[in-house]
Amino acid sequence: MQQLFATLLGLLLCSQFAVWAQSPGLQVAKQWKLLSYNFESPTQASDPNFYNPQNVLITGIAVTDDRIFIATPKLFSGVSSTVNWVPKGKLGESPQLQAYPDWSFSNTARSNFNCSDLILTSVYRLRIDSCNRLWLLDAGVSRSLEDYEITCPPKILVVDLNTDRVVRRIDFPPEVLRGETLFTNMVIDETTAKSCDDVFVYITDTVEPGIIVYDSSKDVTWRLSHPAMYPDPDFAQSEIHNDRFVLMDGVVGLTFDERNGIVYFQPLATDRVFSVHKNVLRAGPLASGQMLDVKLVGKKSSQGIGLAVSPFDSSLIFSPLTETALASWNPTTNQQSVLAQDRDRLQFVADITTTRSEPGVIYAIASKFHRFFLKNLNANEFNNRIVRLELSGARTGGIKSPLHTLPLSLATAPSAPSAPAAHNSILHYGIYNQHSQSHVHSTQTSPNALQTYFTSPALTTPLTTKTPYKYENAGIINYGVRSPFTALNQGEAFPPSKANRDTYQRSYLDTLVSSPGPTAAAASPSITAPTSYMQRHSGYYYHHH
Repeated sequence: MQQLFATLLGLLLCSQFAVWAQSPGLQVAKQWKLLSYNFESPTQASDPNFYNPQNVLITGIAVTDDRIFIATPKLFSGVSSTVNWVPKGKLGESPQLQAYPDWSFSNTARSNFNCSDLILTSVYRLRIDSCNRLWLLDAGVSRSLEDYEITCPPKILVVDLNTDRVVRRIDFPPEVLRGETLFTNMVIDETTAKSCDDVFVYITDTVEPGIIVYDSSKDVTWRLSHPAMYPDPDFAQSEIHNDRFVLMDGVVGLTFDERNGIVYFQPLATDRVFSVHKNVLRAGPLASGQMLDVKLVGKKSSQGIGLAVSPFDSSLIFSPLTETALASWNPTTNQQSVLAQDRDRLQFVADITTTRSEPGVIYAIASKFHRFFLKNLNANEFNNRIVRLELSGARTGGIKSPLHTLPLSLATAPSAPSAPAAHNSILHYGIYNQHSQSHVHSTQTSPNALQTYFTSPALTTPLTTKTPYKYENAGIINYGVRSPFTALNQGEAFPPSKANRDTYQRSYLDTLVSSPGPTAAAASPSITAPTSYMQRHSGYYYHHH
């Protein structure tokens, strides 16, 4: 009897393993309790100004066939190298970080360097282009969450991954910078490229909110800004489990839908996701008094940073912080899915990326930033993880190449879905439960299950049980009449509780919803900016020297 039970158990485990092999769900590619480096000498590790393991966390990732590149910015002191790599190797490893391109690029705890040297100060994100080159966005700011030292002006170094040598350096003209500029994210737009250097780069300035546009072929740069890029005081406080922290970060989440030409962005301190078409960004600086043509995509259940676009159906992939999940929203069908949810392994997803070497797979960084920020880090737990997830299209076998779906126009709202399964209240999704021993797929029919994960005002249907927001086209709001800071200046406790927020109160940002009209490529009507906002605008092209 015992032998029969053992045989049946073995068959069950084998069959379960086969299920996992087909649907692996959320995988931990790499994980670390505390990050360590391949130091050139043992004395370096003993200098707390050069290496403090409780201050080192990952915010950016890029993946090739055999290497994973990692950005560890200088949020605090003691970050030895800001760009690193580890071999892809086996899942679940905790390898030492290898300084990249080599240790000579690190200026940590050094004074014998010039900003004109090939050095790296603090890199938040890095991206790989189709020419197999790694773009490193150096913010130039040391200890940004401590004393905010502007060590060097920001720049981009482009490294040829075939030789690991710098092949291009991009310095930014001072006219597009502000007093405390902090470049934190970028996307590379190669949709019209005729050569490796014929690209556009869109860059987020988080502390002095704006998007910097770099035309690589002409070597010119301009700065664009909009109220949607600024932090919302009502969402200054984020919550992850029992931890609450206040961080008024502006635009930082950024991704690009190449198929439809849409740039999605979000500040950290907001519940909204916005979009702007590449043609709007490429059109150059705005004339005086003109407002950038930004659209409100929708509202999430909580704040977030990481954004990506599915290569299969152009779904927007995001990670609400409070829900510790990876989720997706399809802009053409309004379909939502929870791709993965894990209370431990998906805490504070700072970056989500696709990779050319593994089509249909996303990688994400979960860094437990809040524990580093609050100084309540548990060094016995895994605090930095690189997770890997196959999107559903990659697993089914029915999709051999990315699908081309109906384009989402920034000026035209997609038609509302007719099937009951696609509307805002009845949502289908699959959850991979890391805390059980099975891969769970279920169809959720509860009207309240995921209704607040993502709400798209442009894609509501008559089947929706409740219209969550009331949208009216009110033109430009007079900020002098209704300032978002008025309540704070009158002594209201900071930050205001989200529970006390009037959901139906009209906001200027809520008027940015797409409405039926011409396509995104068509010229948008001119919008006059508020006078107080125009004072910060720089409507000029700036050439690089």
